[in-house]
Amino acid sequence: MDIQTCPICSRPLGKENISKHHLIPKSAGGKDSEIILIHNICHQKIHSVFMLKELRDEFNTVGKLVEHEEIAKFIK
Repeated sequence: MDIQTCPICSRPLGKENISKHHLIPKSAGGKDSEIILIHNICHQKIHSVFMLKELRDEFNTVGKLVEHEEIAKFIK
């Protein structure tokens, strides 16, 4: 059985406190964008760091999110 991990922090997801994150925010035109399952705390951190426009225009992939200095610091 594969253990699903959070694509942001790379820790096991488990069964609780999980969110669906649209890589392009729904309210910024990403209703049909890719959705990833992540921990609630990782989701909250993303939305505390970035404005919706930044998520839409610059930080719309997992790679770009985790490379950002503040998110990388949070992951550690």
